[in-house]
Amino acid sequence: ILDLVNNQCWNRVVCWRAVASIAWAVLLLLPITAVFVILSRFSLLHPIQTFSGQSLCSFAIFSLILMCGVIIMVGFLNLEYYTVIPTIACSKIALLGQLLHPRQFVNSLAHCIMGIIVAWCCAVTLGGRYETIGYPCTQGDGTDSSPQMCLNEYHLILLLAGAFVGFSHSLLAVISNINYVSFHTVQQYKYLRFKGSLPFVVKCSAAQALYSVRNYIVVYFFLGYIPKAWICKTLNLHLNSSVHPLDSIAGLLDLSLLYHQWISASFLLFTWNITLLLFRIFVTEFLALQDVALLSQHSPSRRCEVFSLSQPGGHPHNWNAISKECLSLLADLTQRLVAYHDTVATNGRAKSLSTGSERKTSSETSFTSATEDLMSPRPTLLLRTPASVFARFVVGTPHSPLTAPFTPDLDSPFASPALRRLTAPLDQCSPWFGTVQSPHIMRRAPKLWSTSTGERRLMEDVRSLGSNGHLKLPEASSQALFADSQAHIWALEGLSYLVQASFSEDQFGVIQTTLPSILGCMLILQEAVDRHFKLPHASSKPVRSASGMGDSTYKTLRFALRATLKTAIYRITTTFGNHLNAVQMSAEHRKRLQQFLEYKE
Repeated sequence: ILDLVNNQCWNRVVCWRAVASIAWAVLLLLPITAVFVILSRFSLLHPIQTFSGQSLCSFAIFSLILMCGVIIMVGFLNLEYYTVIPTIACSKIALLGQLLHPRQFVNSLAHCIMGIIVAWCCAVTLGGRYETIGYPCTQGDGTDSSPQMCLNEYHLILLLAGAFVGFSHSLLAVISNINYVSFHTVQQYKYLRFKGSLPFVVKCSAAQALYSVRNYIVVYFFLGYIPKAWICKTLNLHLNSSVHPLDSIAGLLDLSLLYHQWISASFLLFTWNITLLLFRIFVTEFLALQDVALLSQHSPSRRCEVFSLSQPGGHPHNWNAISKECLSLLADLTQRLVAYHDTVATNGRAKSLSTGSERKTSSETSFTSATEDLMSPRPTLLLRTPASVFARFVVGTPHSPLTAPFTPDLDSPFASPALRRLTAPLDQCSPWFGTVQSPHIMRRAPKLWSTSTGERRLMEDVRSLGSNGHLKLPEASSQALFADSQAHIWALEGLSYLVQASFSEDQFGVIQTTLPSILGCMLILQEAVDRHFKLPHASSKPVRSASGMGDSTYKTLRFALRATLKTAIYRITTTFGNHLNAVQMSAEHRKRLQQFLEYKE
């Protein structure tokens, strides 16, 4: 019941933060629109006319209202589609499947409609030849000419440009993982972070708009006659034969038209990217594991609470809750690395995962025994932070979805069968039942960081590794393995800083009782990480991605984890020094620990 209350409270926190980000985006809409009006009407030959002419009429006010609705819709999609664990396609077929997924189709359709609405607002704001879809014209030779309504192709080309830019933006969101929320190492105030990111958003929006307009011109040149004919038939409009068509080289090379298309696309993308930026800033302000990492390093008073004993009874409940949570995360990652390495070593045959796991090394055996007590069912956490940062429901019943506000809803009609299959109860005949993953890992209560969906999706990708090698994306499988490693980085930092501080602050010696388990957990994880970096593509640096709003920090998480793990072990060894020789551990662990004590790692 306490976990359920914590989850519901945290869900409300996330929703209110999303609402706050949307409110700020709506407030910023008016100055952004003012800048757009100035830039869209700027003229080198007549600069004074830029600040004169049409004022904010009723159409402009109605356009602002529509734009506010679009911003709210974009903010809702941000809340619905975002995740703390990126979706990494390990093959081109998997990437194509993501792009063609019904859920993505709905997302693309929504972006197309919103793009048309924004483009219409831009056309009304620009006025002149862009203002209406039709205009009165005369057809004939003058003697028998009759007034008719003709299609205004300038208005049409702007509307279609908005739909094209919106559709392209939705596809790029999947390809470049714009739906991924990363967490900054250095904590900043919201205003400073927004101010520092604003120039990048402007540059990114302008560049993406330029590429989108370029692609749109090519598409309209070859296929522009199709929407023109459909609009004319639907709205009973005619084509003015005396006007040069725009789906031609001469028509599309109109510099004024190109500029207005680019500035309108930049305005569209900038408003959406600003909403995205504000959402990221507000939602990543605080997390439980992040708070543990920070308090362990910078807050002596809160560390004192961790080292304290409960009264009556004298039990270190606070430290037990934190250590068990962090060690279980690290144990999960170790199990995944071992399973991944065994699968790759046998060319991706899933059946070898269970057989390979039976051949455990002595270090793995000692690690299992050292952390068995920490992986046992845990009592209710007494932390003041939520028990699960992003969990939406409590994992207790077979039908409770393992989703979060930033992951797809499994009960949705658009949820893929693969996701439903990943969360289904495992059969005892499955190769994933038994030795590969312990029952504690498979059936865990809500955590400070929810990774169950990411782990099972990764295992699905591992099983298919090697089956379509000619279509596999380089490094993608390694990136997917460490996609949720930000939680492990914070766990390592929190544990190591708390252990370091305990040398002088732990009056009751509560941490010394679990020091063998902590060292064993870190050492066996380091061994698994070292084995992984010996695999092809694992140690190669990722190619620098093009500028965009997609966050590519997940591509280097494996390097950050390796560095953090080594730093965490060194932080403990330099603090305790030769005192660690009195800690009970296996001979293999002691030999590896001696390398750190002698600074040879």
